Amino acid sequence: MNALLQIARAIDALNLNVNRVVIWLVLLATLVSAGNAVVRYAFNTSSNAWLELQWFMFSAIFLLGAAYTLQKNGHVRVDVLYSRYSPRLQIWVDLLGGLLFLIPTCIVIIVTTVPWVTNSIKIMENSPNPGGLPWWPIKLLLPVAIFLLLLQAISEVIKRIAMLTGHLPPTQYIPDEEAEILELKEVVEKKEHP
Repeated sequence: MNALLQIARAIDALNLNVNRVVIWLVLLATLVSAGNAVVRYAFNTSSNAWLELQWFMFSAIFLLGAAYTLQKNGHVRVDVLYSRYSPRLQIWVDLLGGLLFLIPTCIVIIVTTVPWVTNSIKIMENSPNPGGLPWWPIKLLLPVAIFLLLLQAISEVIKRIAMLTGHLPPTQYIPDEEAEILELKEVVEKKEHP
């Protein structure tokens, strides 16, 4: 189990580093978006390349941020029952969801997008808009981002198994913000009842 946990830590580190790049993309996309707006309204002109660059960066932010969001347990949940489950049952739900749904879905998306991306690269696909950008780089990002999500799903499955077998404490499963709240609550309770 220790070897698997080391693999999970390596995957987590990879997606953490990718997320550091994504953070800078957010700033860059904001600057490009503001620049586009200023040029459009101040000089009554626009550029398809800059508009497409803005769209590409927004796409990259969301695609590349998915794996890190999974790592931090930050995806929105629609299951109203899940929040009422015990931590152990939540771990089981996440484990089975990862194994039965997330990992197979990632594999299907990768397998089906690779030929599409390969064709786009082969023909060096460009924007149909005048002055637009090449489209194959952003298309290439789709299977790359889903591969990172697949790796993170594998990491999460490993961590859930480690929690169920006692190799990791279930408290590591609690998102950072909730863990901080619980720690603060414990400190307050200790002060009130020494």
